[in-house]
Order: sequence, then structure tokens, then C-alpha cells
Amino acid sequence: MLDAKLPAPPQAAVDLFGPALPVVQRYGELLAGPGVERGLIGPREVDRLWERHLMNCAAVAELVPQDAHVVDVGSGAGLPGLVLAAIRSDLRVTLLEPLLRRTVFLEECLDALELDNAEVLRGRAEDWARRMGADVVTARAVAPMERLVGWCLPLLRPHGRMLALKGEAAAEELAAVAPTLSGLGARAWGVVEVGSVLGDAATRVIRIDLGPSGFRSPVQRSRRGTRG
Repeated sequence: MLDAKLPAPPQAAVDLFGPALPVVQRYGELLAGPGVERGLIGPREVDRLWERHLMNCAAVAELVPQDAHVVDVGSGAGLPGLVLAAIRSDLRVTLLEPLLRRTVFLEECLDALELDNAEVLRGRAEDWARRMGADVVTARAVAPMERLVGWCLPLLRPHGRMLALKGEAAAEELAAVAPTLSGLGARAWGVVEVGSVLGDAATRVIRIDLGPSGFRSPVQRSRRGTRG
């Protein structure tokens, strides 16, 4: 067994998480222990779990509306989905992950943290296209935006929101897909900086908001183009 211990939370984390700190700290311990042992988190990440992972994910909460259904695509070790569920009891969070070993870890985390506003769903985003009707879809360290938009946008309801945590590469990745977004049903998109007061925990998020008609697939667009 690897000897990895979660560092004490910095004061910024104490202030950020408030009453949710004990739950988030327990989750951090699971990441630092079983998460490292099972290869879900690299051993070098343990010393920076608070700033780089836990606080970084919590900063995204400011972009999530009240009482939203959040689907965390490619949830992996539960970032950011589990953090959002821990700090926002108003949310309903679905941790969507295709790999069995990861879903087992996520289930164990939910049991240990006693979170009743989150669920684990094993599967690929493509399998749930147009069947989720989520208010918000999140993705962190999953894939380039060229693939992410095709996976995430079909999971959203009309007026739904996609949030992709991309850090310094956000503007470049958005530029690569921006010409296609209006055709996919998006009405607004941009790069948003979150957690600016958190120092190293700050990050950049690509935000894409769908319009009233929701997601439009390339097949839909081509059919419309052949009419009349």
C-alpha cells in the first residue's frame, strides 16, 4: 500500500468549503489513498490535491445554477462532480463514467461520504445522447474540445450549459470549435475565469450555452439543407 497522506487544508480551503470541509477532506483522503493506489490520481498530485484539484473544481460552482441536474462526463475519480455534490446540496449530480474500476471507486466514495444527491452511472456519453436532459454538463481532463462538444452537448436540455475545465489552453481549444457551435444549437460561448481569489486554484472554463431549440446534430442540419 502506498504511503500517501492528504496535507492539511490551507486557510483558503477552510474559507471556501465552510461547513462542507469535513466531507471534502474525507474525499481528499480517499483520493490520496485508494485513488493513488488504483491509479486514478498520480502520486505526485497528493501534495497539491487541495489547490489543483479540490479547490479548483469547487470554483466552477459559481457557474452552476441553483437546483440543477449536473452530469459529469468521464467522471474518473469524481472531479469535479463529487466536489460539486459535496458543496452544493441543491444539485443532483450524475457521475457518468465508462470504466468499471473507476465506477467502483466512485460508488465507494459516495458510500463513505454519505452523499445522497449524487449517483454513479456506468456508460459512455454517446450512449446517453438526447436521453439525459441535463441542466449542466461538466468535463475535466477528458478529451479535446473537438470531441467533447459532440459528447456533451447532446446530453443537455434546451438552454442547458456545458462547462469544460481547460486551464491555460481554454482559449485555444475554444477557437478550434467556435465555428461549429452555432450550427450545433449553441447561442453563446466563451472562456470564463473562476476562482480568481483562490490563487493557484483559479482556472479557466469553456462555457457553452445552448439555445431554445437545444442540440442540433450534423444529421439534422444536413436534412434541413436538402428540403425545399
